[in-house]
Amino acid sequence: MPLAVAALMFSLADARIAKLERPEYALFAAWIGSQLMIAISVVLTGGAAAPMLSWLAIPLLTLGARFSERGIAAGLGFSLVILLGVSFTGNADAVFENPPLLFAPLALMTCVAIFQAVLMRSDVKYRAAAVIDALTGMLNRQALAQRASELEQQADLTGQPVGVIVGDIDHFKHINDAHGHAAGDAVLIDVAYTLRKQLRAFELCYRIGGEEFLLLVPGGDLERVAALAETLRASIAAEPHGGQAVTMSFGVAVSEGDEPFRYAAVFAQADSQLYSAKRAGRDRVHPAAWRPVVAA
Repeated sequence: MPLAVAALMFSLADARIAKLERPEYALFAAWIGSQLMIAISVVLTGGAAAPMLSWLAIPLLTLGARFSERGIAAGLGFSLVILLGVSFTGNADAVFENPPLLFAPLALMTCVAIFQAVLMRSDVKYRAAAVIDALTGMLNRQALAQRASELEQQADLTGQPVGVIVGDIDHFKHINDAHGHAAGDAVLIDVAYTLRKQLRAFELCYRIGGEEFLLLVPGGDLERVAALAETLRASIAAEPHGGQAVTMSFGVAVSEGDEPFRYAAVFAQADSQLYSAKRAGRDRVHPAAWRPVVAA
């Protein structure tokens, strides 16, 4: 029965995740509840002498999937306190007569927590490698596909517009041909850093090609998104990058009106405007309702 209650707690926490501002607190509370339910079961079945004392290690197996190393350490600390509590309050004589009753589950729980920390660290590392561009540190196409899908689903519910900015470094091939690929890489790294500095936390930038970058701007109308693109254009042109004088051209499009955001369609509009900006002389911004936006 206590284990059934623990399962019910996790079900309730999972059902409320989407509605909570800090869902990790609800999940950790449910996790603590599961340990307490196991502890009650141990006490009811003999305390330290109960075969199920080692069951306290089971919830530790779930920590790495939901929490950071700090969460794993907190969970281990709480579990060890529970272990000592049920061992000495339930059947202290059994512990004194046979110390391995306590030390065996203690060692098991510690090893499980260490394993979870290593596994979580490895998982974070490889997830980051899958969505981060190794050269610039920007998000890559895989991350873009995931985020675009999320924004499409959100737009279906909220109807909010989403802006797409596509930017391309002007004459980048000339930089590679004249100065070498190492110089080109240095330009890309500096340009990526400059772009990131101009963005707010919810405005994400992706490297989608050799010298091509893309930004998603949730909630922005065409005027605001075009103004952001102009800020980016001006910041790139204002100073050398990688030791080279560099400019960028930008195309802008926004999902507006009754049509919900569909990434492929809005991207196609922005990409078309990027090539219009290139044909018009580069170092400029072209919004979808073709109107060049250049510095005064």
